[in-house]
Amino acid sequence: MKLRYFIKAERTSLFFALVFGFFFNTMIGQETFPKNDVADKRPEAFALTNAMIVTAPGAKLENATLLIRNGMVETVTSNGTVPDGYTKIDMAGHHIYPSFIDIFSTYGQPEVTKRPRGNPYVKKEQIQSDTKGAYNANEAIKASYKAADGFEVDTQNAKKLREQGFGAVASLRPDGIARGTAALVLLGDKRENQMVVRSQVASHFSFDKGSSTQDFPISPMGSIALLRQTFYDAAWYKDLAPKPFTDLSLEALANSNPLPKIFETNGWLTALRAAKIAQEFNMRFIIKGGGDEYQRLEEIKATNSQLIIPLNFPKTFDVSNPYITQKISLADLKHWEMAPSNPALLEKNGITFAFTAHPSANSSDFLANLRKAVSFGLNEETALAALTTVPAKMLRSESSLGSLEKGKIANFLITDGNLFNPNTSVLENWIRGTRHTLQQLPIAKILGTYRLKLPEGRFDLKLESAKGKYRAHVINASGENLKADFSIHGSMASLQFSLPSKGTYTLGGFYTFEDQTVLFSGTGSLNYENEWSWSARKISPLKETINDNDLIDRRISGNIVYPFMAYGNTEKIRPERLLIKNTNVWTNEDIGVLENMDVLVTNGKIERIGTNLEDTTAKRIDGTGKHLTPGIIDEHSHIAISAVNDIAANSGMVRMGDVIDSEDISIYRALAGGVVAAHILHGSSDPIGGQSALIKLKWGENPENLKISKASPFIKFALGENPKRSKSAPSLRFPRSLMGLEQFYTNAFVEALDYKKEWNAYNGSGKKQRTSVSAPRTDILKQTMLEIVEGNRFISCHSYQEKEMLMLMDVADRFGFTVNTFTHALEGHRIADKMAAHGVGGSTFSDKWNFKWETRNAIPYNAVIMHREGVTTAINSDSRETIRHLNHEAAKSMKYGGMSAEDALKLITLNPAKLLHLDKTMGSIKEGKSADLVLWSGPPLSIYAKPEKTIVEGAIYFDMDRDLKLRAEIKKERARIIQLMRSEKGTAKAEQKISTTKPEFHCEYLGEE
Repeated sequence: MKLRYFIKAERTSLFFALVFGFFFNTMIGQETFPKNDVADKRPEAFALTNAMIVTAPGAKLENATLLIRNGMVETVTSNGTVPDGYTKIDMAGHHIYPSFIDIFSTYGQPEVTKRPRGNPYVKKEQIQSDTKGAYNANEAIKASYKAADGFEVDTQNAKKLREQGFGAVASLRPDGIARGTAALVLLGDKRENQMVVRSQVASHFSFDKGSSTQDFPISPMGSIALLRQTFYDAAWYKDLAPKPFTDLSLEALANSNPLPKIFETNGWLTALRAAKIAQEFNMRFIIKGGGDEYQRLEEIKATNSQLIIPLNFPKTFDVSNPYITQKISLADLKHWEMAPSNPALLEKNGITFAFTAHPSANSSDFLANLRKAVSFGLNEETALAALTTVPAKMLRSESSLGSLEKGKIANFLITDGNLFNPNTSVLENWIRGTRHTLQQLPIAKILGTYRLKLPEGRFDLKLESAKGKYRAHVINASGENLKADFSIHGSMASLQFSLPSKGTYTLGGFYTFEDQTVLFSGTGSLNYENEWSWSARKISPLKETINDNDLIDRRISGNIVYPFMAYGNTEKIRPERLLIKNTNVWTNEDIGVLENMDVLVTNGKIERIGTNLEDTTAKRIDGTGKHLTPGIIDEHSHIAISAVNDIAANSGMVRMGDVIDSEDISIYRALAGGVVAAHILHGSSDPIGGQSALIKLKWGENPENLKISKASPFIKFALGENPKRSKSAPSLRFPRSLMGLEQFYTNAFVEALDYKKEWNAYNGSGKKQRTSVSAPRTDILKQTMLEIVEGNRFISCHSYQEKEMLMLMDVADRFGFTVNTFTHALEGHRIADKMAAHGVGGSTFSDKWNFKWETRNAIPYNAVIMHREGVTTAINSDSRETIRHLNHEAAKSMKYGGMSAEDALKLITLNPAKLLHLDKTMGSIKEGKSADLVLWSGPPLSIYAKPEKTIVEGAIYFDMDRDLKLRAEIKKERARIIQLMRSEKGTAKAEQKISTTKPEFHCEYLGEE
């Protein structure tokens, strides 16, 4: 009875097992696309045996077997037996690696047509979005785009990427500032539904507006402002109830928030800008960099960001002509030499990164550049991880890709040696278990040494594999190594070589496997005359002829300098303890000019001023016969930024501090002119421009460290022809007249006060009521306008004509605040008494006028008259050239108006410090103030005086003697790199284009560098 029950139970279990197996196999075999063919349900099962298998970075198995079934990895074992039902492929002598993953690729996406660059003043303006549908108000916000929807298999480009080792990519459409989501796809040739692994794996962002034809933004700071506002809007829209409107872009952005966020930048400078946005919104961006991160490793590491690094190293330059070489910047020369070390230096600093073959135009060089990076010190395991496990983890797809483990997609490479050896070829790339042959696979069993029998005697024949092809050598009795041509077609073989004393041997025949060895036999001839039999029997297997560690060890002679350009320093300049002896001190205080005085500088500040000061720990500087003044402050400048204007009419939400460019050579040149600080302003294209930045010219520091800590916030306003679009015909943009400007400012301030009331009402309501009522929208523009009305942000206004200045003062009076500064103010002399009564300062040119209609009434006595009437007056540059000799500009007021030398000096030191609210720490030489000083060779307002040392917070950032040494070092460094480039020029496939010179930014300049 028990036996019968047991048999019945076993039959029942077997029945259910068979039924389950039937349905399971049926589900696996189900297809949504009908076949116009005979159904074939056989499993695709392969066993790759006798291979060196790298299952993951650092995990290697010798003589191993890889089993795959239906496109998935079954097992990877050493010396494993092959079960029945598998197609066996002998991989002896070959390596197997996981296929690469490109985390940043445009593969399979429609091409993006970008708007042509042009001056918005002279083209048709587009203020609002032309995109049809319930999308965002700005065309650059394309967050609703899903790459999976637009993806199409591209067999031609898939093949190119497979040849470089890639098996999967995260496909994105690089269009817009918020770009939507990427899809994880395989690089096979089957239908799209079989190639898409995950439809959404990451959301993408950039500073590039892409195909948007809308005017705003046109600058990087405009892009940053738009993205910041969009992030605020997405969070607000998500919680908004009920929703009075639909914005599919914001909705998509909120929904994609849990996905990894990838931000495309073009170098370390923009990478730091992206990281700053991430910090503001408590996000973490994976930053796609530009390959120059080695230049600012400390700053990049501090962002705590994971990186995606391109391997598109620069080509050589044309260095055959001295007229051409002199145009190549030292920065470009040094980058050519040091760019291949970028991955190794990132690894050394513990920064996690993945590699990308983007842009696709450079993808054919990817594998060569990968090996070059290894030759420059990158660890092989790190290199492989950057293409497999790291991108898989970044995309949260490590359960399906990145390594060869059970249950993962069977994406793998077959090579004929160590992947990172320059002589190794990628022979096959399997995508989801489908074999893609890239090069003819030499039969591993055939490789080795043979005893070759010819009528003339015995020879040795050595068959090896190189770059996916057979490489043959014949060795005669005397040990002479003769290169031979060898090929196999099916089971037929041919061999040809020459003996100098005999002629050319031509052999043809077949190969067979006999007694566990290989035998070639057939017919041959000498000089194509008599025919005879020949044979070659294998006597030993192939010995490794290529040392895996025999890679180029490239030594870099150059150094990283700060900044990474001419006149950079190998170490960042630091404050010192300084004792300046026996000099004439222009204090700008009531005590006036002190002769033969000593000044002790400690911890970046002026510690003591007196006679006979001694300090053995301080660096002693002889100031005998020289003059020490406060450092020059430029109240109106556009140096050290990546762009100057945006065109949103009210651009108050953009911040010049977001686009500080610490690598601008104008910083060093300004230091050479005695300038220590500058007010960096937005241009004058808009009635209300962007928020200013106050910086000290700390040459070599990063952008954030240039900014003056706790400085008062300023903003640029503009009057006159520029914001009214007087030179564009016709302009659609409001305002177009002086009356329009007045109403524009009035509207901005009224809306700011309404904004405040809205928030006050929300914050003043009870907690219970607040939870049931949506919070007001955070508006970074209105917040800025509110700061002005409440006296917490200060206006520096571009101005020329008296009537317009009077208008803005009237608007300010109505709203209860004071205009801080009229900059340029060329007709300030006409209303100096009214300016003084209002409390506004004037920052002007010395004698620049008549360069356009509205400047026709300027006079060279303007500064003197405003100063005499009690207006705090400064002289500014508004020019990267003029900033180098502001002392001469100030001296003109002595010529034109009889101003005293001390008052003239204050026009470029103490007075701009007062206008910028910096006079408590800058602008004069006083104990306790910041040590921002200039040591001149003679009286500072003389045209013969030279700044010998420019000191910022106790650090000597410009020294005339060091400058001469740097010039000699620059010549030597240029010559060294050019000579190195000459020696490598023959190996380059293309020549690098010479970088263009950065344009000079001024108030009316549109665009970016």
